[in-house]
Order: sequence, then structure tokens, then C-alpha cells
Amino acid sequence: MTMRTSPLDDAHRALHAKMVPFGGWDMPLSYPDGTLAEHRMCRHGAVAFDVSHLGTVRVQGPQALERLQRAFTNDLGKIEPGRAQYTHLLDEADASVLDDIIVWWVGPEVFDVMPNASNTDRVTGALSGGSDTTVVDVTNTRAIIAVQGPSARSLLVPVCPEAAAVERFRVATMMWNEIPLTVAGTGYTGEDGIEISVPAEHATTLWIALLEAGIIPAGLGARDTLRLEAGLPLHGHELGPGITPLQAGLGWVVSWDKGPFQGRDALAAEKERGITRRLRGLAVDGRRPPRADQAVLIGGEPVGVVTSGNFSPELGHGIALALVPPAVEIGDDVAIDQRGSHVSATVVKLPFVTHQ
Repeated sequence: MTMRTSPLDDAHRALHAKMVPFGGWDMPLSYPDGTLAEHRMCRHGAVAFDVSHLGTVRVQGPQALERLQRAFTNDLGKIEPGRAQYTHLLDEADASVLDDIIVWWVGPEVFDVMPNASNTDRVTGALSGGSDTTVVDVTNTRAIIAVQGPSARSLLVPVCPEAAAVERFRVATMMWNEIPLTVAGTGYTGEDGIEISVPAEHATTLWIALLEAGIIPAGLGARDTLRLEAGLPLHGHELGPGITPLQAGLGWVVSWDKGPFQGRDALAAEKERGITRRLRGLAVDGRRPPRADQAVLIGGEPVGVVTSGNFSPELGHGIALALVPPAVEIGDDVAIDQRGSHVSATVVKLPFVTHQ
């Protein structure tokens, strides 16, 4: 299969980025200073991620809002144009999370739906149909640059003060050097920041301006360790086949009183009977990183499974997200089977690392 490339591909290679396949895209894993340095810079300074591999599906028309309301779990009626919302697309049969999505409400009848890389076709299909709404995959027309970290806004001010002023979960359009931008106060790191949609042909110009302002490039390796410390789910790990919003501890994403949505009946049935497992955070004794699919043990017996695990640069020890029985509570002691070694861990409250 031919890998898709970001509009910033040449810029990454000029910076000697280590490129890896991800969701059908060839994307930067890290730059020469390495993932740990990039992670720490995001926690204590500011970095720029190329997240152009995420999809953008433009949904517009007089019935666009209703189309999204019937497809997704959250209630767009709680927000308004100029805001963003996190939501889920569920499987009709078992309420598994087919994708978790950010919706940018760009204008009164205009929405940019942001699926995960490999799920764009699935989301486009779920929204398509009828003549009252247009649903177009516009991923190839733009790049998305996420500027994240406690210094993100201050460093962004000399480049584009209007973008720096976009508040958390707000959405705004603006011109930068005669280039149209759509900016949202969203991210995936647990830190403050924004995400910028820029036309593909102008992406490198903006990228260079951000780096010249002192914002450090960071790759997907740091993005993953940051989101894990923040306790944020990754589709294919904490969400996906067989995993519902209720099991993932994301019941707040479901609006039960807004009317029908795809997968509602199956999710309501699970809510009625009770979940059989739930997502918890595990703090591991020692630096050895736990990994996905390792068994979680109580009394030497497997009771659950790690969904994501790694070494926490901020905490200095291993951390993991895991699906375990609902009776497992914060403060309980468990173990993780790490290739035959039973490593002690404690169930802890999420997130592992709070916003700086």
C-alpha cells in the first residue's frame, strides 16, 4: 500500500525526522533530540506537531446539524457556532466506539468533523446520504499543525496573535499573511494549546514561522507519551471493537436526552445491565514500561488487560491504562505480567499528570 504523506513531508525530512508508518501515513516519530526531549518541551515550553494524518470531513447544509446529531453520541445543542466538541460514533449492534471525533463548528451550517487517520472513510460513510447536506473529505486540501504547551500561546503571539487568542474548545477563522486559517483551542497532550488548519500549499510557510518563533518540532512518539500521561484514549487501544464509551469511563460523551443516535439502543442496554469492565490507570513500580495486551493480575490470576503503557518522562516510572473488572478501585494493588515477570502496580486516579 502506498503511504500518504503530509504537506509538510519535505520539511520533516529536512529536519532529519525519523519517519514511520501510522494509519496509512508516513509521519515523523521524532526529531534528532528524541522523544523524551520533545515530551518535556511540551510539558514545560511549547512544541509543534504535524497532525495532518487526522481526517477532515466538511459537513455543510441546512440539515448538517441534524445529520451530526443522529450520527454521534454528544449533543451539539449544548454548544454553538465557534465552538468544538468531543464525541463518538458507535457501532449500531454493540455500541463499540467506531471512532472518537472532534467536531469544529465553523459556521451556522458548516462543520469540520475530525476523525482518526484510518477511520475517515468510515465516518464519511456514516454521515453521507440525502441531498440536503454535503459531506466531503477535504483531508488532502489542508495540513493540521498542533501547537501545544504552557508557552504555546505566548510564543505564537508574534506569529499570529489572533490564533494565540483562540480559547479552549473555541473555533475561529482568520487571515494570516493573506492565508486563510481555521484555528481551534483543542489538542491531545493535556496541555494548553491550539490546532491550526492551513491550506496544504501554505503549510510549510506557517511551519517555518512557528519554528522560527522558538516552537520546537515534536513527533508522534511524544504525542503518544503525552496523551498517555494525560489519561486520554487512543482509538484502537482504549476505544475500538468491543469497547463502549461506558467501559472507557467516557459516559459524559453520551447525551441521553437529545434524541436518537447511532448505537443508542445497544448502549442503553449495556447501561441497564451494567458494564463488565472499565478503564483504569495503573502506576507501575519501577521504570520498566508496561505494554498493550499484557495481562493485569490480582492474586496471580489474570483479570484484565493493558490497553496502553509506557514510561512516564514526568513521573519517572511506568504507567498504563487497562481494562479491569468494575470492582477494582483506586488504591487497589494489582500486578502486570510483563513477559513472565509479575510487576507490582497500583490503581490510581486519572490523569497521571495534571495540566501544568
